[in-house]
Amino acid sequence: MIDSGILVMDKPQGFTSFDVIGKLRGILKMRKLGHTGTLDPMATGVLPVLIGTAARACDILPDSDKAYEAGFQLGTVTDTQDITGRVTETGPFSVTEEAISAVLPSFTGRISQIPPMYSAVQIGGKRLYELARAGKEIERPARTVQVDAIRLLRYDPESGSGVLAVSCGKGTYIRTLIHDIGQRLLCGACMTSLIRTAACGFSLTDAHSFEEVQLAAENGSLPSLVIPTDRLFAGLPALRLSAAQSRLYANGVRLELSRLCVSADADRFRVYADDGRFFGLAQADAASGLLRVYKNL
Repeated sequence: MIDSGILVMDKPQGFTSFDVIGKLRGILKMRKLGHTGTLDPMATGVLPVLIGTAARACDILPDSDKAYEAGFQLGTVTDTQDITGRVTETGPFSVTEEAISAVLPSFTGRISQIPPMYSAVQIGGKRLYELARAGKEIERPARTVQVDAIRLLRYDPESGSGVLAVSCGKGTYIRTLIHDIGQRLLCGACMTSLIRTAACGFSLTDAHSFEEVQLAAENGSLPSLVIPTDRLFAGLPALRLSAAQSRLYANGVRLELSRLCVSADADRFRVYADDGRFFGLAQADAASGLLRVYKNL
C-alpha cells in the first residue's frame, strides 16, 4: 500500500485529466488522488498525479514552467482553435520558415491572451465551453501570461504544417498562442497536436502509461514508480530539524529562527524530521523571528 507520493502519467489522447484519475482509482484501489493541472483531451504527455496524503499539496504547488511540443496547420481557423473544432475559415498561405521565426519573439515574455470560448474559464458563473456548446460567444477579458521561449522545431512550407516547442507559465493556452501567431502571419492557424513534455519539474522520461502502472500493481513493483512528494518542492531550501525540534514542530509549535540553520534570503522551506521524514512546508516570519507550519503533508 502506498501512503503518499507522485505518479507521473503519460496521458493518452482522448482522456481528460479527470478520466486519468478515475482510471487510476480502479488500478490503485485508492480514492485519494489529485492531479497538478488540467490537460485538454486531445493533448498527451506529462500529468503528475498526487497519491494519498500528497493530494494535500494541490493548493500549494509552486508555479513551475511547463513545456510543450505543439503541431500547427497554417491556413485553417477553427472555433476551438484546434483541429478538433469546426472550421470557420480557410485560405491560402505562402509563409517561409524565416517568416515564422521572425514573429515568434513578439510572442515571448509577458503577453496578453484572450481565453478561447472552448475553455474551462468561468465568466458570470458559467464555463466558457458551456456557452460555446450552446452556440453563444461572449466577450472575454484578456489575461497576461508568461511565455519563456518559442522555437520552430519543424516546418513544411508546402503543406503549411509544423511543430513548435513552447516553454511557458501557468494558464497559457497553447492553441490560442498558435491561433494568434496565425493571425499575425495573415493566414490563420490552428493547433493539430499537443504533447506536454515537462511539468512540475518532471519530464516524459518520468512518465508511465496505464499499462505500465497496471503491470506494476499486479507484480508488486508499484512503489518503484512512485516519486517522493518532496520532489514537488525541490526548488525550496531544505531544513532538517533535531529530534527535539521535530517533536515540537509535529505538534504545531513555532520554532525560533535564531536556533535554526536557515537561509536569511528564504521565507519558505522544505522541512524534514531528524529521521529524514518529510513534514511539508514551513513559513518563516522575520518580524516575530519564528518558523511556523505552512502545511504538513
